[in-house]
Amino acid sequence: MFRADIDNPFKGPHQQSLPVTAGLPPNQAKAAMVMIHGRGATAESILTLANEFENAEEFHFAAPQASQFTWYPYSFLAPTDKNEPGLSSGLQAIFDVITHLEKSGIKKEKIILLGFSQGACLASEYVARHPANYGGLIALSGGLIGDAVAADNYSGSLDGMPYFVGCSDIDPHIPVERVHESASVFEMLGASVKKNIYPGMGHTVNEDELIHVNKIIEKINRS
Repeated sequence: MFRADIDNPFKGPHQQSLPVTAGLPPNQAKAAMVMIHGRGATAESILTLANEFENAEEFHFAAPQASQFTWYPYSFLAPTDKNEPGLSSGLQAIFDVITHLEKSGIKKEKIILLGFSQGACLASEYVARHPANYGGLIALSGGLIGDAVAADNYSGSLDGMPYFVGCSDIDPHIPVERVHESASVFEMLGASVKKNIYPGMGHTVNEDELIHVNKIIEKINRS
C-alpha cells in the first residue's frame, strides 16, 4: 500500500499543476484547510465552498487540481491497482500541500482536510494511510477506497482527531455500507467520529453538514 514519503516522491499525472489557493497566505494564517474536489470538478469549484464557512478569516485554503479533472479513473469501489497511477499521484498531491503548509509554519493539528465525493474518498484514504493529529477530516459523501475495506491495512493513531462524515442513505455513488465500514476504521485509529446519514438526500452538500464543518473550524480557532 502506497504511503507518501518526502524522500521518494511519487511522480504521476497530478504532479503537473500547482494548487489553487485562497484566504490568507500560509505564512500569515493561523490554520489551513486542504480541499479536495470531486470527479469532473475543479480546484476553483471546491474553494467556493469556503464562502459558507464562518470564522475562517485567518485560514489559508489550498485545493490541488486533478489531471483531466479526475483523481482516478474507476469507481472508488474498484480494486486499488485499477485506479493507479491516479490514486497514488493524488495521495502525493495532498502530501505535498501539507508538507508546504508545515514548512510555512502551520502544524498538522491546525490543518483540516475536506473533500467531496471522489475528493472525500481521496482525503479519507490519505488520512487513514498517513495518520496524525490533524485538525480534522471532513468527508462529504465519501469513504475509504478499494473493493473491500481491510482494517489490517491501516495502523497508527489519529489521537482524537475530529472526523465528520455525512452521506445520503441512497447516494448513487457512495454505498452507505462503505460509509459505516470507513467510520469503523477511523474509530480504530483513534479519531473522534461523527457520522450523519441523511435519508433520501441527493449527492450534494446540505446545511447540516456545513454546521459540522463550522464546528470543527471553531474548535481549531479555540486551540
